[in-house]
Amino acid sequence: MNERDMVMSETKRYLGLDIGTTSIKAAVFTKEGERLALRSVDYILDTDSSTGYIEFDAEKYVEMCKNVIDELSLECGKIDALSIDTQGETIIFTGDDGMPVYPAIVWLDNRAAEEADEIKARFGNKRVYDVTGQPEITAGWPASKVLWMKKNKPDVFSKITKIFMLEDYIMYRLTGNFVTEPTIQSSTIYYDVVEGKWWGEMLDFIGIDESLLPKVVKSASLVGEYKGIKVVSGMLDQIAGTLGAGVTDETRISEMTGTIMAICVMTDKMPEYNPDSIIPCHLHAVDGKYCLILWSSTAGMALKWFKNNFAENFSFRELDELAEKIAPGCDGLSMLPYFTGSTMPKYNPDARAVFSGINLSHTRGHFARAIMEAIAFTLKQNLEYVGDSAIEEIRITGGGASSPLWAGIKSNVTGKVLKTLSESETACLGSALAAAVGIGDFASLKEAVDSVVKTKKTYEPTGDDYTESYANYVKLDKLLN
Repeated sequence: MNERDMVMSETKRYLGLDIGTTSIKAAVFTKEGERLALRSVDYILDTDSSTGYIEFDAEKYVEMCKNVIDELSLECGKIDALSIDTQGETIIFTGDDGMPVYPAIVWLDNRAAEEADEIKARFGNKRVYDVTGQPEITAGWPASKVLWMKKNKPDVFSKITKIFMLEDYIMYRLTGNFVTEPTIQSSTIYYDVVEGKWWGEMLDFIGIDESLLPKVVKSASLVGEYKGIKVVSGMLDQIAGTLGAGVTDETRISEMTGTIMAICVMTDKMPEYNPDSIIPCHLHAVDGKYCLILWSSTAGMALKWFKNNFAENFSFRELDELAEKIAPGCDGLSMLPYFTGSTMPKYNPDARAVFSGINLSHTRGHFARAIMEAIAFTLKQNLEYVGDSAIEEIRITGGGASSPLWAGIKSNVTGKVLKTLSESETACLGSALAAAVGIGDFASLKEAVDSVVKTKKTYEPTGDDYTESYANYVKLDKLLN
């Protein structure tokens, strides 16, 4: 055995399992944050266009997770601990034997619209927000789905003895222990995020007893074992991603520009209810903290739309080069990026995308840059809405982070320092760090994140002035949105 092999044999290894909507990613890291291996498995949801149902076989989730854990164990050797982050709101119902009595109802499923209306009529948006942090009452929330099951599938409902979120179910099938943690329960709307307990009044209304629900433990708590690997409670995928990006206090936020844009802001307290806001507030995995999750349904998809339809022979890098030649403000060309409606800070599903101020001098580069600037303006709007005075730094991830031009535009527009990350799989890293905390190798999530997460590139404001172009954007937004 050579020296490196001897060192690696003594190295602790932590597995972070990230279960997204259409793929599972799993990565193994050392205590220093070195990634040793990565697996990714894609899957296709079961959809029914006639009913709008979106489901998945819960056993397939378990099978895929066990397979990647076993594969990574073979590749990396002994894995000391694992933790899981998952999509929120996907719900699984089981009977006495712990096996599903119905397919997993995925978070995207909207079958429970009538039930959501019933909950809204009974409690109202403000009451639900004040207890759960969720400003909307939608068909996607597990409470709505439970009520739908009670009304529409009474034969199935009568067999239910356990109700899981997806994270809970994977932990249960790995360890046999029926537990959950607060971040994944924050959007069920039957968990009281203020008191830290199940909301009895909501449970009574949707027709279930607390005995059907798991024991609540903190994120990063030791739950049990799977094949000698310690299993540690995880968190919501967005929160794992923000921890993997190095966000542990209010001076930093994370921003992901992929198909959509997602912004995660840590806060000490839940904001007061605002009837015009749909910004959800989740419990954070870091004790005593909350996480505001803001998003725009259009970000990278806008640039992809432009490339596919008007610059199909150009790569994204070549579009960057064209846009870089254009002055800030795009010589008067403005854009609203609402291809699928606007979400935050103002919700308007009927809003649509607009280019304004077009003249004969505008080129491909102008339009590409106008899209980048519009997404940066959306970021600035959202930060102003939540209050950005304490924010000093934005940790950026997603495909948009690979564009130096776009990162520079965002830095100048927001006036903040932007940093990319050395590790691209931030959710897997966040979960792996939770695993390390759960077995005592770090004292807290904050210590783990601050010790391990490393940045790569830094973008600072260079003085490019977007004052006038941002004012034009806001004016156009108010006029048309």
